[in-house]
Amino acid sequence: MRKLILAFVLSFVGFAAMAQAASVSDQTDKTAVIAPVQDFEEISVSDLPEAVVTAVSKDYPTASIDKAYKNASNQFKLELSLEDGTSGTVYADAEGNWIEM
Repeated sequence: MRKLILAFVLSFVGFAAMAQAASVSDQTDKTAVIAPVQDFEEISVSDLPEAVVTAVSKDYPTASIDKAYKNASNQFKLELSLEDGTSGTVYADAEGNWIEM
């Protein structure tokens, strides 16, 4: 009888520990979805400074700018797509210098 009670207690503790771990990871996933937005707001591609457009055409001649975003620091996030179907995101300042973020 003691073995049965001990097995029940250990099983209960094991299930409780797994339930706790699952709820922690669920909270982490929800935070990660919100974080990448940062403080960039979408702008029209036509509103980009000429220096940024020139830098894209110089360094990525086969790229087209799909979307553009701007933050309060006057930095730009650009979503580019290349002719071969690949895409990526780059960051630049108002003078057309590339930024690593």
